[in-house]
Amino acid sequence: MRIAFAQPSMPRPSDVLPGRAEPISAPGAHFVNGHPLAGPYPGGLEVADFAMGCYWGAEKKFWLIPGVWVTAVGFEGGSTPNPTYRESCTGRTGHTETVRVVFDPAVVTYQQLLRVFWESHDPTQGYRQGNDLGTQYRSAVFAHGPAQLAAAVASRDLYQRELAKAGYGPITTEIAEAVPFYFAEDEHQQYLAKHPDGYDCHTATGVACPIGLGVTSAD
Repeated sequence: MRIAFAQPSMPRPSDVLPGRAEPISAPGAHFVNGHPLAGPYPGGLEVADFAMGCYWGAEKKFWLIPGVWVTAVGFEGGSTPNPTYRESCTGRTGHTETVRVVFDPAVVTYQQLLRVFWESHDPTQGYRQGNDLGTQYRSAVFAHGPAQLAAAVASRDLYQRELAKAGYGPITTEIAEAVPFYFAEDEHQQYLAKHPDGYDCHTATGVACPIGLGVTSAD
């Protein structure tokens, strides 16, 4: 007997959870480096937002990068204001689990961060990563400004070419201008620093992304 499972889909407007007007908690300090999650950030730093499946493991990949000043996890790309983790897991907020990366562009470039993003998950899986199934696990880049948006699109086109050579299908990553980012509860911030043996699901393809290596989409 074949068992059919309902495929995830974005919630209809009538199904979106109402959320709340106030944040669910006040973001504190980064568990690893002590920097404030919500700022104020030092001058000259930039912000990048990436979604690549479960944010517990995704966040660690970024806080280890030299030049990254602070990271935080939260929810972006949906309709429910100030959602809780449990609400996002219902699939009725429309958000995806997102990592906010505050970085010094003089030390690490946005293109280098994009390379980590693409190489650390499988961007062809739609509403899932590995065994994690749901719209909250979809791949996304939320760009802060036109330069980031253009860089994200160019990197996607580069990586699509490399993935196709390796037999992968179309990239399903959402690329859009940044929208409100809602910080997750403190227990989810820097989760793998607090729980070194905690769950870390990522399904990297093993395909290298040539962005930042002198390759352009026209090559």
